Amino acid sequence: MSRRTLVTVFDHEDDILGATRAIREAGFRIADVYAPYAVHGLDKAMGLQPSKLPWVCFVLGLVGAALKVWFEFWTTAQDWPINVGGKPWNSLPAFVPVTFEVMVLFAGVSTVFAFFLVSRLWPGKRAVLADPHVTDDRFILIIDQSDAAFDPVKVERLLEPYHVVRVEEREESGEGGAG
Repeated sequence: MSRRTLVTVFDHEDDILGATRAIREAGFRIADVYAPYAVHGLDKAMGLQPSKLPWVCFVLGLVGAALKVWFEFWTTAQDWPINVGGKPWNSLPAFVPVTFEVMVLFAGVSTVFAFFLVSRLWPGKRAVLADPHVTDDRFILIIDQSDAAFDPVKVERLLEPYHVVRVEEREESGEGGAG
């Protein structure tokens, strides 16, 4: 399955922000935006929802802490109870420092794996760049042309105030990412 896109190239972050807002307000679907560095406000200009990764981190941290407390309680009080200095076997305050460390470790590592899973990144995956200069000094806005009434000339006129460097139509195969 192929997909038609309009790839627009900009030199400055102010231009990509304004163009992204204008395209979204005009009702066009933005496929993706590429930038050489993080651009403040670009996520809002694209209309993206806030990330759910903080919730994933929180929940997986709690799961890690709960599993660690259960494991430590089970080992010290049920499976191998040893009387050490007359202390109780199931002393939860003694578990707190290690529980915190395991919680942070579990939350951090599992959040990285969740990020890779959501982003569809894996070892050996080849990067598909929309333009070779996107890693240096160019900003790329990719507009989806799935609508039958899509008019590239109208889009070019809409982007003129934002100093567009180049506009290019592309047809992409269904494999890989945008670009």
